[in-house]
Amino acid sequence: MDFATLLQVLDSTVRLATPLLLACLAGLFSERAGIFDIGLEGKMLAAAFFSAAIAAITGDVWMGLGAGILASLALSVLHGLASITFRGNQLISGVAINFLAAGLTVLIAQDWFSQGGRTPSLIGAGRFEAITLPGVEAMAGIPLIGPIYAELISGHSILVYVAFAMVPLTWWLLYRTRFGLRLRAVGEAPEAVDTAGISVVGLRYVAVGICGVLCGIAGAYLATALQAGFVKDMTAGRGFIALAALIFAKWRPWYALYACLLFGLLQAVALRYQNIDLGAFVVPVQFMDALPYILTVVILAGFVGKAIPPRAGGEPYVKER
Repeated sequence: MDFATLLQVLDSTVRLATPLLLACLAGLFSERAGIFDIGLEGKMLAAAFFSAAIAAITGDVWMGLGAGILASLALSVLHGLASITFRGNQLISGVAINFLAAGLTVLIAQDWFSQGGRTPSLIGAGRFEAITLPGVEAMAGIPLIGPIYAELISGHSILVYVAFAMVPLTWWLLYRTRFGLRLRAVGEAPEAVDTAGISVVGLRYVAVGICGVLCGIAGAYLATALQAGFVKDMTAGRGFIALAALIFAKWRPWYALYACLLFGLLQAVALRYQNIDLGAFVVPVQFMDALPYILTVVILAGFVGKAIPPRAGGEPYVKER
């Protein structure tokens, strides 16, 4: 593999890791507050559809982004009502959101656009374009550093930079602010938070809301930046991969970044290298496509027992009288 090919693979890694990273951080906020959310997939899918649909109708990608975030937030509120207010089973609520999003997106897409559950292709202002960072031309002649800056760091959509900026911001919020301390405490010992006069329900709803916003951005990125429109089930299990990355990262922001980059690298390699000839046998394209999902199963099987989730995770809180 030459240097130019390596840069192309790493560039694809960054692009493919972006929705995983946003969804992983979304799950991090929710689960740190004690609300398990396996409905990340459904929220991303709903956001992908509504962002692409509104962008196609209005021709404005920012309107589409707002619609995607609102759609994801609506599902987050639904999950919050079921699991926080009515103290229902959080896993069942997440599964219901996934099924709801999978069915409704195709149904509404067919009703609105009559293109077999797709939206029209987005062009021009209807999608996020790549941004060229300052200094690309000036650094072009510098060996090694110039190509890395031009090909790997520059040339991404704004949502990619937002996703990577969210990692240090999440770390700072969780570990350097009073809000983060309270949020983590709600996931570990909600009764102690309640005793201190802080609303457990309120904090959990805030965490679920942040989760909805980040999932909305992730879904919008899929449909308006990574691709140019919505297609049926376009999230392709990314929500579940994000959950596996979250467990692998042990609910820590910086580890989440590394885990998502690993999954993104596997996806990039699978897209770049198909039907690899090893001499004695040929690695089939189906195996390469399945690599990220195989790693998901391996991580869930090997690390679930070792990764300790928040102690109050998955348990509804009943205020003591």
